[in-house]
Amino acid sequence: MLAAYAARIDPDDPVRGLEVGERPEPECPSGWTTVTVRAVSLNHHDLWSLRGVGLSASQLPMILGCDAAGIDEDGNEVVVHSVISDPEWRGDETLDPRRSLLSERYQGTFAERVVVPRRNLVPKPASLSFEEAACMPTSWLTAYRMLFTQSGLRPGDTVLVQGAGGGVSTALVVLAKATGHRVWVTSRSAAKRKRAVEELGADAAFEPGTRLPERVDAVMETVGAATWGHSLRALRPGGTLVVSGATSGANPPAELNRVFFLQLRVVGSTMGTRDELVGLLSLCERAGLRPVIDDVLPLTEIGKGLAALAAGKVFGKIVATV
Repeated sequence: MLAAYAARIDPDDPVRGLEVGERPEPECPSGWTTVTVRAVSLNHHDLWSLRGVGLSASQLPMILGCDAAGIDEDGNEVVVHSVISDPEWRGDETLDPRRSLLSERYQGTFAERVVVPRRNLVPKPASLSFEEAACMPTSWLTAYRMLFTQSGLRPGDTVLVQGAGGGVSTALVVLAKATGHRVWVTSRSAAKRKRAVEELGADAAFEPGTRLPERVDAVMETVGAATWGHSLRALRPGGTLVVSGATSGANPPAELNRVFFLQLRVVGSTMGTRDELVGLLSLCERAGLRPVIDDVLPLTEIGKGLAALAAGKVFGKIVATV
């Protein structure tokens, strides 16, 4: 079958490690099922894998990809939940110490077919296209958990989204606005700031590090070192900083004096559960929410999409069709 896979590890130029070609059909263990893939979406996780973060040379070749929407063995349209937990685990899958994502321990979704545990399939709403549904399991699910499970926000609160333009940040803006929050964003790009306000509905957009008109109730942080200090300074006393990524570096100054003196909450957030994915899809269907899709490519051109993602030339999600 046709697949896009990590053939080599290259920390400096990750896309060079990508190949698109024929791979063996996946074997389906007991309790798992095969999905015929219609669309996938690209994530920074795929670039980290090509750099060798969480993926070793001994595991290669590894089919990349966490996200997929397609058809199950019974002909149902489904969305794949990519968090694979231990079969004996009960409760929040993201807390399972033995969890993994597709394309880490198990072959990923950038292929004509992928095998997953049966419990990892969620019905695709008829109102979402395969391309739109493929954006949900990583970026949009991460945003959903940050806002509705981890932040403690209430409708009417003000939230700052750092680094508007990426898949998670655009999802954060759309979801927060749809549920009654005031949303501010930052971006180095004037064009992205403009689009965040005019297309996504953000209430205001600022350059990174700008002093805000007032302090906010929560900050959604996916950038890391480059925006960490600003995120802490932007919070009101007792506010919450929700962290789900660190694309600019993972070791910023802690600034603990500010954290304890202002009684700030710093909360980590990783992916989301199957139940949260069900809730996200239901919200999108009821509220008519749709992901921002920057580009749609055939699977054979997925390297072009990963290169654009690595260069930061993306607003929303890049999708590949199979």
